Amino acid sequence: MESEAAQSQAQKPSPRLGKLAKSWRDYEWGAAAPFVLVHLFAFGSLWTGVRWQDVVCCVALYFVRMFGVTGGYHRYFSHRTFKTSRAFQFVLAFLAQTSSQKGVIWWAQHHRDHHKFSDGERDEHSPVQWGLLHAHVGWLYDYTSDTDTRKVRDLMRYPELVWLDRYWYLAPIVLGVLVWLALGWSGLWIGFMLSTALLWHGTFTINSLSHVYGSRRYNTTDHSRNNLWLALITMGEGWHNNHHHYMRSTRQGFFWWEVDMTYYVLRILSAIGLVWDIREPPTDVILGGSGSLDGTGATSIERAA
Repeated sequence: MESEAAQSQAQKPSPRLGKLAKSWRDYEWGAAAPFVLVHLFAFGSLWTGVRWQDVVCCVALYFVRMFGVTGGYHRYFSHRTFKTSRAFQFVLAFLAQTSSQKGVIWWAQHHRDHHKFSDGERDEHSPVQWGLLHAHVGWLYDYTSDTDTRKVRDLMRYPELVWLDRYWYLAPIVLGVLVWLALGWSGLWIGFMLSTALLWHGTFTINSLSHVYGSRRYNTTDHSRNNLWLALITMGEGWHNNHHHYMRSTRQGFFWWEVDMTYYVLRILSAIGLVWDIREPPTDVILGGSGSLDGTGATSIERAA
């Protein structure tokens, strides 16, 4: 007789196909207009041309803002894996929001929900449940614009973060204007618009591809995977199976050969006193233990969310 565990495993949807339950009617298409326009604006370079300064700006803004997403939105605001001052907390939030991925409080709340319900039916961007396209970008326009502030009370204590979150679009606008003033129209199209589009898709690969392609070192309750190529384009976020195994760690590349640029930058910031109490994965966790009493590796913040 087939065991209950085997039956449960057999009922799980394919991580490569998903349930494909979302149709084109499910989305707020009007809200997606800015997303589409940013991609189209990059083609303005066909009329202005592209200079080497524009390309350098594009690459620099991609990685600087990727750190804002990975070190700020993710490892600090969502998981609180290190500590910093209130002033530098604001800087991290502003830098993260120049990525134009909505507000810092919204981002943290939805990401905490992702960990709580990872690859289950309540996970808003699970490729296992809803398919790759929905997990990659569709979920953003699936009536997910609200923030459940009860799940981010630790962040709601700071009025400056609440203000930033409410007016999240100001940060990318300020950055775009500065790039335009410094480099002109070609700099705006390539340095800002193209880097923003690339940054979006780089970030979104963690929601979609890192739950489908790669290796699984740890037997987590979801389909998270480790992928070197995704780690390189996201400054370390591609070690996603490591992260889902133990979310308390600032460091996501658990071994020396697992490149984690976000962790290296945070170490530099720690050396100059801007951040501190950077959490490392304990040895028993690296060797396969859970490292937590509840067996999830989740922080008290995530368990309460």
